[in-house]
Amino acid sequence: MIQTNKSKVAVVTGSSKGIGKAIATEFAKASYDLIINARDEEELKRAAEDISKSVGDNNRIIPVSGDISQEQVCISIIEEAIRRFGRIDVLINNAGIGGAPRKINELTSNDWDEVLDINLKGAFLCTREAVKHMLDKLSNDNNYSIINISSVHESMPHPEGAPYAASKGGMEMLTKTVALELADKGIRVNSIAPGAIATDMNKEVLEDKEKKKEMEKGIPVKRIGQPEEIAKVALFLASSDASYITGTTIYVDGGLTLSS
Repeated sequence: MIQTNKSKVAVVTGSSKGIGKAIATEFAKASYDLIINARDEEELKRAAEDISKSVGDNNRIIPVSGDISQEQVCISIIEEAIRRFGRIDVLINNAGIGGAPRKINELTSNDWDEVLDINLKGAFLCTREAVKHMLDKLSNDNNYSIINISSVHESMPHPEGAPYAASKGGMEMLTKTVALELADKGIRVNSIAPGAIATDMNKEVLEDKEKKKEMEKGIPVKRIGQPEEIAKVALFLASSDASYITGTTIYVDGGLTLSS
């Protein structure tokens, strides 16, 4: 059984919808206080209200809007967690974009920078800032956790999606490297690699019956996953039940990588 603790604090980036919102909701149900983040301030406020309604008034859910490709935004997100709650136990680097599909010869440097800055640089910056505070609060019973939401494309090529695949490949090595640096400090670092999940990133496919059917044919379990299925794995990785897991990626993909 996953242990819960009211005093624990989680920060979830990119949490106004999709996987991020599902993760924030799952952690709120497990009695975590939360800092949630997204670029769209109004959308983020609505998400905070939705999460609060779904779990009652027992949690403190603080929205902090901003673009995590900007260093100061990442600093302010972590500082707000410390200011409001005095600690940070779990960081979930979820914010990410897919970018417009383009062949390598059609990509601009702006296309590349936009995806890498949000998906990879943002994860690095939030991790750096969170680790500073985690190291400052070390104790014998630490169970600090950093969870990066990657993608099956950290290991599977993604034609016409070079920036996205490169950002997720980079996230794999960021996860492993930081996990190795912090392994003896009681700070675990892991990744989750979702496959096809029912989020806005797959909206075009979800709204087209034929495209959806074709996508499902290529997934061994023959269905598209739900955001909640990623959220439950994130909660497990943050818990003491995962105390001997660090530096790894858990694929939550319905077997997609087995048949690729």
